Amino acid sequence: MKRSVITCLAVACFFFLAAGAYGADYPTKPINFICPWPAGGSSDMGSRILAQTAEKKIGQSIVVSNKVGAGSQIGLTELARSKPDGYTIGLVNFPALNAIMLNPERKALFNIDSFTPIVCQVVDPGLIFVKTDSPYKTLKDVLEDAKKRPGEVTASTSGILGVSHLSILMLQEAAGVKFRIVHYDGGAPQMTALLGGQIDVTFDNVGGVPPKIKAGLVRPLALLDRERTRFIPDVPTTVELGYPSVINASVRGVMGPKGLPAPILKRLQEVFLEAMKSQEHMDMMDKGGLTVRPMVGAEYLKYRDEVHERLKRFVAIALEAK
Repeated sequence: MKRSVITCLAVACFFFLAAGAYGADYPTKPINFICPWPAGGSSDMGSRILAQTAEKKIGQSIVVSNKVGAGSQIGLTELARSKPDGYTIGLVNFPALNAIMLNPERKALFNIDSFTPIVCQVVDPGLIFVKTDSPYKTLKDVLEDAKKRPGEVTASTSGILGVSHLSILMLQEAAGVKFRIVHYDGGAPQMTALLGGQIDVTFDNVGGVPPKIKAGLVRPLALLDRERTRFIPDVPTTVELGYPSVINASVRGVMGPKGLPAPILKRLQEVFLEAMKSQEHMDMMDKGGLTVRPMVGAEYLKYRDEVHERLKRFVAIALEAK
């Protein structure tokens, strides 16, 4: 009996010390950072800015790889199935993650507990905008036309049941209109379609759009938030325009697979938080119009769960409409 107890204690001690040493030495090779969205969009931009600043502090390269498809499901599946050793991490977007899991037709190979939340980087409010030469000057113009021509005004999203799709569903319900919804796989092809005249109005997020506004390419109509953003301060909010229920944002953070060892999780949190607070990171994020909002631990999990509950009804509405 004594021998078995001693053996168990020795084994436990070995794994405890090994975990500590593993965390202390980590990382000893480059880290793969999966971005499940196309290159050129705001999610990709934020991922690359964070990787660029964090790798200077962690002592190894952080290589961003775009694993695109199915509204981020392909990249998320790869992340969830990766070895939890800290060498594969990735960008996870709420509400895209939640919407995939709430839709049984997607047959996701992961659930809300398949990932280890590391740190939230961005809370990017929704934005409604049009091409600069569009006849629509205000959100009111869009809605009046949509009421006159139900199902004819085209509105684009960056993915089925992604944040922009859910924003459209919210506005349709609040304003009593019906758009012809066109889905794209990410913000970059969505923007290309708008500028090419294929779409009447685009629903996306603030991130990445301010430079195009300054260049005179697009005209912003409404921000899906309670307060205006400093990036485009002249743009009214949906609350100001009489639609207080139409509030939505893309919440982007870094996660690892389930089972990420505590010492590695702590190390990554420290590095990313330090990187996010750096002037280099803030300056580059500002240029892209990306709102940095660091969250870790319980706060990050609470936000995730609140988003999950709020989206259940709109996912159900979208599925019923099919």
